[in-house]
Amino acid sequence: MTIAIGDRLPSATFKEKTADGPVEVTTDDIFKGKRVVLFAVPGAFTPTCSLNHLPGYLENRDTILARGVDDIAVVAVNDWHVMGAWAQSSGAAGKIHFLADWNASFTKALGLDVDLSAGGLGIRSKRYSMLVEDGVVKSLNIEESPGQATVSGAAAMIEQL
Repeated sequence: MTIAIGDRLPSATFKEKTADGPVEVTTDDIFKGKRVVLFAVPGAFTPTCSLNHLPGYLENRDTILARGVDDIAVVAVNDWHVMGAWAQSSGAAGKIHFLADWNASFTKALGLDVDLSAGGLGIRSKRYSMLVEDGVVKSLNIEESPGQATVSGAAAMIEQL
């Protein structure tokens, strides 16, 4: 079953790259008592993710935070090395949390996993964005096609804030 507006996020542990190596970060660490924009991509460094989805959130970070959002995070079914490299190469390190859902457990618990094996990617996350307040989903925007970042992009999220 796919997560819906009004649902509480499932408990999960991610890995995030730091200067000292990987750090485990839980859903409570990211979302408890906070208003957070979370967006998901099928894969770090993939074209739509790197050229459209992530840059929109990075370019609009200040606008999003000015509307009462405490933090912005991106999640992908990639390992923490890849997510850390993507954070560095994109210029978003320290500005957006890059959460590695290395085994897709969070993605599967949300019901937002997709098999992209035909494209050589395996099990990944659907592309989506959500506004989460204290662990509860307040808005949810799921893309119909993994190659699009319109309903889940930063401009659409800003309209919902």
